[in-house]
Amino acid sequence: MGLLILLVMIIIPVMEISVFIQASEQIGLWSIIGLIIITAMIGSALLRHQGLSTLLNFNKSLNTGKLPIDEIFDGFCLLLAGVFLITPGFVTDGLGLMLFLPIFRSMIKNIMKSQLRNQNIFNPRANPEFEQPPNHNTTPNIIDGEFHEIKTDKNND
Repeated sequence: MGLLILLVMIIIPVMEISVFIQASEQIGLWSIIGLIIITAMIGSALLRHQGLSTLLNFNKSLNTGKLPIDEIFDGFCLLLAGVFLITPGFVTDGLGLMLFLPIFRSMIKNIMKSQLRNQNIFNPRANPEFEQPPNHNTTPNIIDGEFHEIKTDKNND
């Protein structure tokens, strides 16, 4: 695993530098710098908008008693997308923009779910001790009642 991280930390900057050099030859250095700044600004705006939407969906899922696994996954992908877009470079910007697309996140989510099912992780049928309480009532418990305030007089004790 450590070797994989080391390779990624070497390969991505080399790719970014080579794409940066090729693009600067085509459209110029200042245009490239402007594009990098614009993608960072677009990324922060997208992150704010989709992050708030994901947070609202997370709260809705919690309020209905549903486990918000999809929202947690979307939040993690959005966080990763924001990091990619803030990092200067076109390769990471492309990855970040792809992670902002719900279709792409859905594809990744489905691939991960199938991998976890194949490994019998998080599969309720594979783990007999796994129980999830039934969610029959999604409304909060409301108890109707009356009360009377009793005042005591300290002088009459």
